Amino acid sequence: MTSPATSARTSYAAPLRVGPASWLVPVRAGAVSVVGLGLLALLVALDLAHGDFVIPLGDVARTLLGGGDAGQQFIVRELRLPQTTVAVLVGAALGLAGALTQTFARNPLASPDILGVTDGASAGAVAVIVLSGASGYGAGLVTGPLQEVGLPLAALAGGLGTAVLLYLLSWRRGIDGQRLVLIGIGLSAALTATTSWLLVKARIQDAASAQVWLNGSLTSRGWEQAVPLMWTLAVLAPLALLLVRSLNALQLGDDSARGLGVRLQWTQLLVLLTAVGLASVAVSAVGPLDFVAFVVPQVALRLTGGSRPPVLASMVLGGCLVVGADLVTRVVLPFALPAGLVTAAIGAPYLLWLLLRTNRKASA
Repeated sequence: MTSPATSARTSYAAPLRVGPASWLVPVRAGAVSVVGLGLLALLVALDLAHGDFVIPLGDVARTLLGGGDAGQQFIVRELRLPQTTVAVLVGAALGLAGALTQTFARNPLASPDILGVTDGASAGAVAVIVLSGASGYGAGLVTGPLQEVGLPLAALAGGLGTAVLLYLLSWRRGIDGQRLVLIGIGLSAALTATTSWLLVKARIQDAASAQVWLNGSLTSRGWEQAVPLMWTLAVLAPLALLLVRSLNALQLGDDSARGLGVRLQWTQLLVLLTAVGLASVAVSAVGPLDFVAFVVPQVALRLTGGSRPPVLASMVLGGCLVVGADLVTRVVLPFALPAGLVTAAIGAPYLLWLLLRTNRKASA
């Protein structure tokens, strides 16, 4: 499949100098990021203002700055702000992970959702839920230190283990994007089957607990989920920015990238591990939010008109999508739904459209 990232496109870039360092910043991508930040700020304000008790936007801003009465401070700062923060961070992590994997593989289908990384994290989490029992990881087969590891780290281990297996199976004197996607789809199917088998074998209470987590929900998420996400983004987002030059070179093909001095295999492994780390931590926090990492980078690419999914714009638009999904589930819909179902409802039609469009191009 030919990626739009491989098409020859050019966009005007302006020099940015900070002391002795300088960068070329694509003007259109920068403008999209700035507009996206404005939209994200508006969605965050609406998310904090609406719920069982509606608070005017002006009072929300005053409360965040330390004002407001005791009731508003409790609702905004204690109840809603942690969940909204988790939504922003999860969206940014998934958007960045998708931009990295799609650029790395030069294929719009190569997102953590499609490659099975999300399914690996889900299988790890479900295994802990099912094997531990419904009474708080203490009544089932999982005992001792594994009980203390808990669900988040099990999801992280599942995602990282899937990525290692994907890399090893895809390796054949290098990584080919087409082969990576095909093996990822196979791994995804196998891991989905494993998760289904665990649910079939589980007690009904365990299966119900696992099914709630598998739908991907932001409900009742707090600072205990937000803090690991902050640390992950603080470490991996700057690393992703440092890899931008190498990612640009990878768009020219493997031989050209080597000619420009890029250590190809080391760069590919570093990009893949960065993306998997971001996706796994995001999934461990809220469960799988399907298609966010798949759709957002492609939307950002079309808005910016660049040669590959933009890193910063993908992070900002990812935050917009997840906060918007949280707002829809809590305020717009007359009944409560997990945010993962909303993102899936957006992403599934896009996947079908992308497959039909690619098929038409191939048969033209």
